[in-house]
Amino acid sequence: MSTSHRPAAAGAVDPVHHRIDGALHQLASLGGDLVGHANRIGAILWSPPRVVVTGRLKAGKSTLVNALIGAPVAETAALEATNVVTVYENGAPSRAEVVLLDGDRRPVPLSLGATVDVGVPTAEVAYVQRYLPSHALARITLVDTPGLATLTVANAAATERALIDGFEQTRSASVDADAAVFLFDSMPRTDEVDFLQRLGFTPLNTLGVLSRADGFGRGVLGRRDPLGHAAEHAGVLARRLSGTVGTVVPVAGLLAQTAHTGAFTDADARALAALDPFAPLELFDLLDADPGALPVPRDVVWRLLELIGEYGVVHARGHTAGGAHQVNEWLSSVSGIGPLRSVLDQSVRRFAVLHRAGRIVSELDSLAYTHPARDSIRQIVSALRTDPALTPVGLLRALRSLLQTDPAAPVVEELTQVLRGTTIAESLGCDPASPPDRLRAVARERLVAVQAQTLSTRSAGEDAALAALTQAYTVVARGQ
Repeated sequence: MSTSHRPAAAGAVDPVHHRIDGALHQLASLGGDLVGHANRIGAILWSPPRVVVTGRLKAGKSTLVNALIGAPVAETAALEATNVVTVYENGAPSRAEVVLLDGDRRPVPLSLGATVDVGVPTAEVAYVQRYLPSHALARITLVDTPGLATLTVANAAATERALIDGFEQTRSASVDADAAVFLFDSMPRTDEVDFLQRLGFTPLNTLGVLSRADGFGRGVLGRRDPLGHAAEHAGVLARRLSGTVGTVVPVAGLLAQTAHTGAFTDADARALAALDPFAPLELFDLLDADPGALPVPRDVVWRLLELIGEYGVVHARGHTAGGAHQVNEWLSSVSGIGPLRSVLDQSVRRFAVLHRAGRIVSELDSLAYTHPARDSIRQIVSALRTDPALTPVGLLRALRSLLQTDPAAPVVEELTQVLRGTTIAESLGCDPASPPDRLRAVARERLVAVQAQTLSTRSAGEDAALAALTQAYTVVARGQ
């Protein structure tokens, strides 16, 4: 509902960050220990949003993390490395630390491709911190979690401990996430959706991923192309899960991981080209029944299957003329990683930033209740809460609260529409070409309607939501 909805120009600071940064400078100017508080909160403000990757065991979380980072850093097979929360953050040199429940941090040795040995029982581990010099991680910090409903109670407990139940050191220092990526196949189970809702996110900062899209339906040997089938099903799921996720993106994680980690070589491309004469069904029959009839060794074919799966082996054969580079380009283009990055970098990241700003305002609010300089701090917080640039922050906070307490409230839909809009016209549901006078008139009409609703609210959450909408419409009506 304000200019903070619009992307900042290159090199510019968006209005939300600018206003909060100014408030933190005011806080620091009060002196004493408030300088330290301002620096601590400032570190939260300027660090990349934290995005938690969650889903069932074997859902493909670590594979997706590898693809997004562009390096094979997340263990995808060994349970020893996947039953603790791992935070991937931009930083050099590449290193890892294990953070224990008591807050102690210990370095752990790294060996590419090998299982990370944390050196202590996993029950004592809060999370593992991985630092990597990465362009991707300069934009977002990724939090890879153990699978839900896993093989052991300990695995499921590790995720809940880190993301829900508290352990304040873990939440504040590592996985107090600003957005979520939720992986599932076919249709999420009730317990998965329940778990995700317990994390306290809104659909605006939650992204659904239909994983293993290259094997969807009957896979590569079925009548329907699995990627097209997955894309169609993702649309159905997005509508069905609209109260939980903002959208659903189909992704072939294995194809994306191989394309973006440099695992596929020119030798692999030559081996793949040698398999081109065989029909798909004939190729797999020969592999099972008579591997000697294939023009390349059986172990090479198995390597190809591990790298690019059945779908890749069948369809990438037509893209080998340009060697590994051409195959990797094709793998990336069909994997869905591009659309996923786009949603993460635009919509999800935008609401993650607003979520982060809301956390910071709440931190300042708490400080105002406990610090001797409470009156001065309250003035700073009050100015932030009423600043037009922070209007979307209040709207998102109200939506999050309402979804937790009264998700069926009619005002949920209005809050969501206003927040989704990237322009004032979109937020109001008006024609993009509407002149400012028309937008102000619509805002005044909405303001009257909202004020009428305040006479018959049914919950405190709805009261807060209507107050946030009142501020938003007032900002537009006044032309601020």
